[in-house]
Amino acid sequence: MIPSAEFQLTFLTKLQRLFNEGDFTATYKYALLIALSEIAVERGRDDSAELKITHRELAGKFVELYWQQSAPYSAGAREGLLAQNKGAQAAVVSAIVKFRREHPGVTAQSAAAMSGYGTLIRTVATTVSAQPVSYLQNLGGVTDPFIYQRDTGSITLKAGVSHCLRRFQPLVQQLARSHWIGHIKGNKLNHAVLGANDDLESFLFQTPRKALLIIGGGLKRLSNCRCFYCAGKVTDADVDHFIPHSLYPRDLAHNFVLAHPACNRSKSDTLAALPHLERWLEYITRNDASLQEIGAEAGRTVNLESTRAVARWGYGNALSGEAQAWVQASLYESVTQSYLKVLA
Repeated sequence: MIPSAEFQLTFLTKLQRLFNEGDFTATYKYALLIALSEIAVERGRDDSAELKITHRELAGKFVELYWQQSAPYSAGAREGLLAQNKGAQAAVVSAIVKFRREHPGVTAQSAAAMSGYGTLIRTVATTVSAQPVSYLQNLGGVTDPFIYQRDTGSITLKAGVSHCLRRFQPLVQQLARSHWIGHIKGNKLNHAVLGANDDLESFLFQTPRKALLIIGGGLKRLSNCRCFYCAGKVTDADVDHFIPHSLYPRDLAHNFVLAHPACNRSKSDTLAALPHLERWLEYITRNDASLQEIGAEAGRTVNLESTRAVARWGYGNALSGEAQAWVQASLYESVTQSYLKVLA
């Protein structure tokens, strides 16, 4: 049974109040909201069930979110580490910076195999528990635990919350990211580094160009330089997110496909139609090992089951919203129950 429309509207109203009235001295609370929404998509269900999330799982998400931001940024008068706090540097960033110095060249995905990673996760988990988990639900001077209840070593999303986070994940992501960017831009400690013109959003959240080049090269070898959608030969190929990045802005290695630029522009931010979906499911299963290698080389997240879960979520929302799916240039079809049967 899914939460009532009244419950969902109340949740959105309180979420809006959280962004407007919450005390955001650091960027941790934005990271926590993004982490919760991603976990709800990848592990939650479309019903009113509660969802238990350990502090260690949250810590892993925080390491992934802050990894790219723990490298120096350069766009203004000087290069430097962006301040994620209005005072001393955020403890999560400092811990990641220390770990990266001890393991040069490691990526967020390969870090788990390194000595000291367990210590890093424990350190981040302690910080996440003590700070954003403790204070996220403070609204207007009082605590309103409308998202989760706290337990020892974990939190539990309340009945109906996982469904709401899944249903409104793009909105949660958009709000959290835009406020995160605004927080960093508004922090006077960052003004000298940011300069007048910056590509802050790209630096904070988008796939680095170096990673895209690695992914593109791997996909060319895997597909024999053929577009996933039209099967035509490509030279200047694009790397496309099969489940659109605008819908779910997390880089999962199995979600990347090689695309002809024209096909990529035509598909844009739309879900692909049933014939493409069926071929993609077969493609990621057959090429699982190769896609894992490509993802690991590019430092992108490798998780086949999470990718499938994201697809089920994306097409499920599309069915509920009576969305259209892209077949080819200027041709679309309605998303039907048949899509979910293929994904089951």
